[in-house]
Amino acid sequence: MEKNKKQIVGIVTSSKMDKSITVIVERRLKHPIYGKFIRKSKKFMAHDEKNDCNEGDKVRIIESRPLSKRKRWSLVEIIERAK
Repeated sequence: MEKNKKQIVGIVTSSKMDKSITVIVERRLKHPIYGKFIRKSKKFMAHDEKNDCNEGDKVRIIESRPLSKRKRWSLVEIIERAK
């Protein structure tokens, strides 16, 4: 793995495509006025070369070159399998 590429951890929401997965990444941030923690999420398309992931898996993805119109991330590892 290269040092200067971004890595993020998220949950697989869709693995129905061939060699592609959709990963949702959630983050918690504090509201600037009210102080309540808010959950924000973003979806990423990632390349899964071996079609190894299933929905609900916790995965680590890394930045890569553009592989298609929306796919700019690649699967690094599956951290935790879905139960």
